[in-house]
Amino acid sequence: MSAPDTEGLLEGWQFDGRGGGRRLDWDEVRNLGPIEEGFVWLHFRRLQRSPQDWLCNQSGIDPLILEGMLEDESRPRCSLFADSAFLVLRAVNLHRNALPEDLLGLHMWVDARRIITLQHEPISAIADYVESLGRARCPRTQGEMVSDLGLRLVDRLDPVISALMDEADELEDAVEKAEARDLLPKLAILRRLAIKLRRHIAPQREALNHFSTEDDPWLGPKDRTRLRDAADRVARFTEELDSIRERAALIRDQMVDRRAEQMNKSMLVLAVVTVVFAPLTFVSGLFGMNVGGIPGVDDPESFWLISALLIALALSLAWLFRRLRWV
Repeated sequence: MSAPDTEGLLEGWQFDGRGGGRRLDWDEVRNLGPIEEGFVWLHFRRLQRSPQDWLCNQSGIDPLILEGMLEDESRPRCSLFADSAFLVLRAVNLHRNALPEDLLGLHMWVDARRIITLQHEPISAIADYVESLGRARCPRTQGEMVSDLGLRLVDRLDPVISALMDEADELEDAVEKAEARDLLPKLAILRRLAIKLRRHIAPQREALNHFSTEDDPWLGPKDRTRLRDAADRVARFTEELDSIRERAALIRDQMVDRRAEQMNKSMLVLAVVTVVFAPLTFVSGLFGMNVGGIPGVDDPESFWLISALLIALALSLAWLFRRLRWV
């Protein structure tokens, strides 16, 4: 197994600070000396069954920071130091059959001459960024690169949030037509996605804003503006997720109210039928007793007379309930 495979190095680049850059192989990374101008970007993947000796022992990163980088379930956050910063961001999982709420973590260590990033799962924004390095201008400063990556991560959240908004619109349109048993499972999934996504991406706004307050020379005014723009977009996504959750609750209330109204109508019909047939049942039961003295036992016309009286009573009660607007 080669050294990059055991160390987890995916990308190595050296940028000259003027818009140019070149790839670094593992030998160049291992023997990298002091950097006079520009900076170096090293991108690693987390290897569960490898000690990753260079990253753990030769990178110069504080062990506590390194422990946070190797942790998969880190929340978005930013820690600023004298001349460096540690930033954790979340990226949407665009892999096939992946759930939208399964966000991926990107850990970044930024100092005066280096950016060291680490991922646990492949992140599409990183792959696109590497592709752009080969055909476009390379970053001139660490701040430019971090702000670019931050915007790329946020860009990939946009279609996911838009898809949830569209689904909420469809459920609102269907609430008056579809059956509750068909909508409730979809509504539960929508609420779960909105809650989980909000929990994961809401701290990202604070992390980006905090990083934009870094006062090192490698973070310029334009980079701060782009970072704040990314943070504002995350805030907008958070508000839209709150809106989706509230709309889902409103849709559920509408379905519950509609079911309650249908049940009330059904109960009213049953009550009316019961009230109409209760006296009929009483009279028919009274005349159906098998005892002596029942009026009309010997009269062949009494059956038709009683039947006519019962029908008239039923029609009268129906007319009364209709006048009272009970039915």
